[in-house]
Amino acid sequence: MARLIVLLRGVNLGSTNRVPMPKLRAALEEAGFEDVATYVQSGNVVLSSGDSAPQVARTCERVIKQEFGLEVPVVVRTRAQLARIVKRNPLGKAATNPKRYQVSFLEKKPTAALVRKLEKVAAPAEQVVAAGREIYAWHPEGVARSKLWAALAGKRLGVTATARNWTTVTKLLELADA
Repeated sequence: MARLIVLLRGVNLGSTNRVPMPKLRAALEEAGFEDVATYVQSGNVVLSSGDSAPQVARTCERVIKQEFGLEVPVVVRTRAQLARIVKRNPLGKAATNPKRYQVSFLEKKPTAALVRKLEKVAAPAEQVVAAGREIYAWHPEGVARSKLWAALAGKRLGVTATARNWTTVTKLLELADA
């Protein structure tokens, strides 16, 4: 059984796509996953499964559709993949506030054209680094008016993606190790 990190896109933001974490945990356990834990309300799950990451993503999407009537995209990383993401930390020296340091987890590697587009919309103080299927973004002035954040958070990336701040990323790794 491998430990996997399941990231739901766009749940529990305001009044849309409401997914109560206790009910989600129960539904995932009912679907056969083990050691299911959630972190905060934004759709972060750590679980154990013998299935591959793509299979886990499909099963979680199906369970959410059946239990909550929602079509929620899911991105999954193994514990080992998340550990490499944390270790890589390309903006660690610049990103001094973990709440303003984001990692976007993409379904597949971004194209060079997409990376250039993101670099162009970044404000002078912001930094963005693509590495594998992740995009690290440092928003020193916050995300409220950030064109980079708007581009990363939008659905125009051409690939399923969901972002987490550095505090959440490192906490999910801790949970996977527990």
